[in-house]
Amino acid sequence: MGAMTGAGRISIGVSGWTYALWRGHFYPRGLRQKDELAFAAAALSGLEINGTHYGMQTPESFRRWAGAVPENFVFAVKAPQFVTHRLRLRRAETAIANFYASGLLALGEKLGPILWQFPPSFRFDPESFAPFLAGLPQDSEALAAQARFHDHRLKAPPCLEPGRRRRVRHAVEIRHESFRDPAFVALLARHDVALVCADTVAWPRLMDQTADFAYCRLHGSRELYLNRYEDAEIEAWARRVEAWAGGRPMTDGAFAAAPETDPPPRDVFVYFDNTDKLHAPDDARALMRRLGVPPAGDTDAFTNR
Repeated sequence: MGAMTGAGRISIGVSGWTYALWRGHFYPRGLRQKDELAFAAAALSGLEINGTHYGMQTPESFRRWAGAVPENFVFAVKAPQFVTHRLRLRRAETAIANFYASGLLALGEKLGPILWQFPPSFRFDPESFAPFLAGLPQDSEALAAQARFHDHRLKAPPCLEPGRRRRVRHAVEIRHESFRDPAFVALLARHDVALVCADTVAWPRLMDQTADFAYCRLHGSRELYLNRYEDAEIEAWARRVEAWAGGRPMTDGAFAAAPETDPPPRDVFVYFDNTDKLHAPDDARALMRRLGVPPAGDTDAFTNR
């Protein structure tokens, strides 16, 4: 569930939800671990599934996640590092099909953007990157068709039913300076793939908008994965989100290409990834309050469990 500013829907949350340090802080003391996803989804307005980055999942897991969150809630899903970090897109068609077949379609209407994160050593090479972007499925039927090319490495029977035909969105997070290139921005725009605005001291932080939605990952502006966002920083991000969602020019930050002068309203997804301490949930809720984005559910319902 998100809030509307202009014509764009705003979803704000965190990357992942299984963190021991959050127990007794974000999660109420005594909350059952199996209820943590439901609590996080109720308290926030979006979540990024990152377990898919580290290992293959099953349709049963995706169905369980979908069943634990409110109606109209959507997950972002992080693509496997086996594709992006190990294979580095080389001969990756079967591995990508396995990812699609592992259960993404079991999320149904709760499938949001798919995040493709590349490692810091991965350089921009148009000859390899362009075919990858061109092959990304743009709807659930195309995703199901590609999933049928899976192999025996699945951990459970595949999920291949596309359901109602619906849009599938993709976002790319880069971590090498070679991507600071107008040609890269143009390539993403050609395929309606979002460039992730990654807020970090370690990698390029680019504000170029290349799709009909904006995707931000806030890793920590001063200390990677650790520092909290101060009030002034929350205010700055709120102004950016308001501009993107409202279809107004946004020029605050670095761009690889010329900033848009007449942008359309966009859906905006923001995920705080400063998770190594306790800050991500607090920062996400601070940004939600500033933007008037309501929680997706009622956390009071968990007090008597």
